[in-house]
Amino acid sequence: MGVHQKKIAVHDLEIGMFVSDLDRPWHQTPFPIQGFHIRSQGDVRALVSHCKWVMIDVAEARESKELKQKATAPFGRKVSRRGSGREELQLPPLSIREPVEYEATTTLKKEVKASRRLLDDADEALQRLFLTLRAREVPDLKPIAAITSKMVDSVIRQPDALLWLSRTRQHDNYLYRHALNTSVWALVCGRQLGLNEGLLNHLGLGCLLSQIGKTALPAELIRREGQLSADEYTLYRSYVEKGVAMLEGSALSRAVLSVVQGHRERHNGSGFPEGVRGDRIPLLAKVAGLAEFFESLIEPRAHTRAMTPAKAVTLLYEMRNIEFQEDLVESFIRAIGIYPTGSLVELTDGQRGIVVSHLPERRLWPRVMVMTDAGHQPLKSAKVIDLAKFNETGEGGEPLVIRECLPHGTENLDPARYDVTGGESRWNLTRLING
Repeated sequence: MGVHQKKIAVHDLEIGMFVSDLDRPWHQTPFPIQGFHIRSQGDVRALVSHCKWVMIDVAEARESKELKQKATAPFGRKVSRRGSGREELQLPPLSIREPVEYEATTTLKKEVKASRRLLDDADEALQRLFLTLRAREVPDLKPIAAITSKMVDSVIRQPDALLWLSRTRQHDNYLYRHALNTSVWALVCGRQLGLNEGLLNHLGLGCLLSQIGKTALPAELIRREGQLSADEYTLYRSYVEKGVAMLEGSALSRAVLSVVQGHRERHNGSGFPEGVRGDRIPLLAKVAGLAEFFESLIEPRAHTRAMTPAKAVTLLYEMRNIEFQEDLVESFIRAIGIYPTGSLVELTDGQRGIVVSHLPERRLWPRVMVMTDAGHQPLKSAKVIDLAKFNETGEGGEPLVIRECLPHGTENLDPARYDVTGGESRWNLTRLING
């Protein structure tokens, strides 16, 4: 059988394909051999985090036809090829009924202080809920609903505070962290869309409950979520239906249940459990699905390499009208920025730090808490630089911008060592943050 190569975008890769070449030198990637079969979702994620396109060996891919038929494509995609190899679906722009225009009513400093305990309370409430469900007892959802209301209030007052807290705190339990962070991303996006407070509560609660079906799956399966075999992934996909079944008779609103049921559906019909597409996916489920997907790309896991937030934003932008509706993607990016809160970055002068917040009109110039000097040595006290003000005033002479987004766990970048709310700092963080 003859063999020829075909160029393909990395997010069109499927389990069973044979990757024969990359868009960059092999030694610049973590792949130990030159040329390999894609055996797991982890292989796909690794390729997505390093490359934009690859060359596949077409004959080799055909020889793994049986494996491919049993497998599900990356991120739940069933690829229908057209033109560039990805099915696109265009819909009329989103129409939000009576959108609300929110304004920040407090500073980041004050809201971080006010909400610092909130995510800890959310952890405790989720832990109790998950333990109840594992014991197959009837859950009390009132504590989770109360937490959701407080989260909505915080995001309405100041959208960057919960993002900062969720991105810089440590947590060992993946399910709790994933549900919480997904909820925060979704609420920030919903605020940008102008969803009213009631809809934001439905959205946030649905996101917090969206992962409960995973409590019915083997713990080892969840631990290796990014590296599943075809059969394991089939079982994994059942978590959505299991979660919906657990919530039957709970008196939750249809809007909340639509988030739990529809957060893994995709714009072009490539999702699960029902494979619905376009305007058949409820709006809140669309927002939740986008937020959950983004969180899955950037969250650190033991067996998968996390993307930098900037790369994840780029990937989302490339997936407009494919897996996610175009104007929803654009609203999400406007809400979180090109360099989202919590992104580790290096500036053009060599200093390194973490993004504290951003302004929608200055997405490339966020506020950065600098934690190292130009030689990458940790500072005794952090300093917050508002890149927009720094560059607009011209005080520093040469423009100061972000050179690159750094991976999670970069040496000497531990925001827990510093106090973004002010504290004892020779740089007067209170003035810099509020200035």
